[in-house]
Amino acid sequence: MNLTDAVVAITGGGQGLGRAMATYLAGKGVRLALIDLGEERLAETKAMCEQAGTKVNTYICNVSREDEVVATFEKIVADFGQLDGLVNNAGILRDGLMVKVKEGEIVKKMSLAEWQAVIDVNLTGVFLCGREAACAMINTKRQGCIINIASISRAGNVGQTNYSAAKAGVSAMTVTWAKELARYGIRSMAIAPGFIETEMTASMKSEALEMMTKMIPLHRMGKPTEIAHTVAYILENDYVSGRVIEIDGALRL
Repeated sequence: MNLTDAVVAITGGGQGLGRAMATYLAGKGVRLALIDLGEERLAETKAMCEQAGTKVNTYICNVSREDEVVATFEKIVADFGQLDGLVNNAGILRDGLMVKVKEGEIVKKMSLAEWQAVIDVNLTGVFLCGREAACAMINTKRQGCIINIASISRAGNVGQTNYSAAKAGVSAMTVTWAKELARYGIRSMAIAPGFIETEMTASMKSEALEMMTKMIPLHRMGKPTEIAHTVAYILENDYVSGRVIEIDGALRL
């Protein structure tokens, strides 16, 4: 894919990894459709990207709501006339042990609400956005690419029953879509980040950060730009599809 003037949608584009991806791609001439729930942060990311001289539109959308997702992707096609790529980046955390025991007594269970909230955004949201992006690409006859942000937690991680299940599902959908959509010239890939320097990790206690970093063979956390660079590589390389690329400094959970 030639990135100059390509149209790429990014969910969760207002902050964190989404913002890093957006600004990186803007520097390569990509036109951006940024999707998020936070209007103020979206506006900030838009201004940063527009400094590179590219077109940026923003869309307020709850990715777990089918009607909102359908309307958003219809609006993107109406605004840009095409869609060449989607980065399914939006996600939330509701971490906790499935069953927490103290002194032999069960003191807490992961609630159905904690389970469902993560599944709704991190799995159903990816499905809905991926489906609508594929429809947009097929209808406008664009040979595009869908990139799903998974996680190395897809292999299973303590305290993340909901998150790990969602990311394992995302990884499986990625391969399925690659097989189903290849006939239309549409590729599907996933990136599974390890520990990345984001606002969330920056808020952690220094002792926890130090312990986390020691676990990583490269002895540092990844940078958001390193994930963004991988997104650009996938978009540009028309022969990568149906795989999950782990960007984790050699860490395996």
